[in-house]
Amino acid sequence: MTDWVFRLARWSALTGGLVLVAITVMVVISVTGRALTGLGLGPVPGDFELVELGTGVAVFWFLPWTFLRGGHATVDLLYHHLPRAVQHVLTLVCDVLMLLLWAVLTWRLWDGMLEKREYLETTFILQLPVWWAYAACVVGAAIGCLAYAAKVAIDLGLARYPQGWPVASAGVH
Repeated sequence: MTDWVFRLARWSALTGGLVLVAITVMVVISVTGRALTGLGLGPVPGDFELVELGTGVAVFWFLPWTFLRGGHATVDLLYHHLPRAVQHVLTLVCDVLMLLLWAVLTWRLWDGMLEKREYLETTFILQLPVWWAYAACVVGAAIGCLAYAAKVAIDLGLARYPQGWPVASAGVH
């Protein structure tokens, strides 16, 4: 199961990367259009709305892979001086707390999405339904829940890292 979760998290990060590339290209086109208004061009309508929505989606799609790769910020001031067993317990407690936090975040995103859909909230210029971005974020958050659950299962000895996975990259010391 962990193989599947790790592959899913990797693909979600790649998808988030494609979203950021699309946002970057759109911003370049918009800025170029602003600079060339004398030639009849102009900015992309609603460019700031697209940046806001796309960035939020990309972040949620990056975070599961970031976590599995051990890319979150850590404070290692005392950690390396603790006995190995205490390090393991501390890692387990932190991963369980993050799983719980991520589950609550996913739930609240889901509720927010339903509320935005119910009230037909749209962006100001493009009139895009805001719940679309929430729905995309919910998918990323659900993948995050799977990633945290997989890591907790690994911490508890119920699962293993995928074959060939560099343990050092998973934040394991």
